[in-house]
Amino acid sequence: MRGSPTERTSATDRSFGVVNLDKPPGPSAHQVTGWVRDLVGVDRAAHAGTLDPKVTGCLPILLGDATRMAQVFLEGDKEYVAVLELHKPAPANVENVLAEFEGPIYQKPPKKSAVARRLRVRTIHDLTPLEIEDRRILLKIRCESGTYVRKLCHDLGLALGTGGHMGDLRRTSTTPFDDTTLVSLHDLADALAFADEGDPEPLSEAVRPAERALTHLPRVTIAENAAREVAEGAPVYAPGVLDVENIDPEDDEPLVACYTPDGAAVCLGRFVGDPEADSETVVDLERVLI
Repeated sequence: MRGSPTERTSATDRSFGVVNLDKPPGPSAHQVTGWVRDLVGVDRAAHAGTLDPKVTGCLPILLGDATRMAQVFLEGDKEYVAVLELHKPAPANVENVLAEFEGPIYQKPPKKSAVARRLRVRTIHDLTPLEIEDRRILLKIRCESGTYVRKLCHDLGLALGTGGHMGDLRRTSTTPFDDTTLVSLHDLADALAFADEGDPEPLSEAVRPAERALTHLPRVTIAENAAREVAEGAPVYAPGVLDVENIDPEDDEPLVACYTPDGAAVCLGRFVGDPEADSETVVDLERVLI
């Protein structure tokens, strides 16, 4: 057991932590993740949702054992600020056209994508023009994970009758992280240097306990003895459940995070049973985190 996140040392957070990195333009998300892994000195690291080399912004990086929780980023929403480069001056009906793209839309992944090129549905929650200047539109986009912004910009250009393509793109949020707590590579390197000199405070701000990546998930608190059984691969049974928070009764087997009473993450799993029952399974195990 790692103990409470509020009482861990910086060494523990390096092996079970998360950095909300401000990805610079140029390197791929994979390259940046490798740099962070080597800087921090852990054996493995994983990024949360890829970004193309030219794209900047919010790229949470999971360190050490925290890589086991990478799946939590597959279901959260994303937010971007993008420049839509039109091939002709913007028409007068820009806002009306953009409003038509809010809601479910069809998308086929581009040829260079890492997934099968099958038509699929993605939801655009919000599409707001922040500024319009001749042939350029600054857009704020909040969308479902897996939305291709480059393809969205191409389709917007067709709908506006001007043609268009994506210019600059910056991710400002990937649930549960946003751009208010970003850490640059320079900030991280400086924090590590300060830690080596005996000042751990900057590093504790740059590398957060991995539980920070789980705050958007429903929460199940389980007893210490139940946590020890989970560590051996057992599911969470009703007698071991102490508390349940933020479960939506309309969700079918939602992904949940389980914790010990002191707030340490134990596992990820699917909520499948009644915690008030005598003996049935409440959480089917997916990832052990201890």
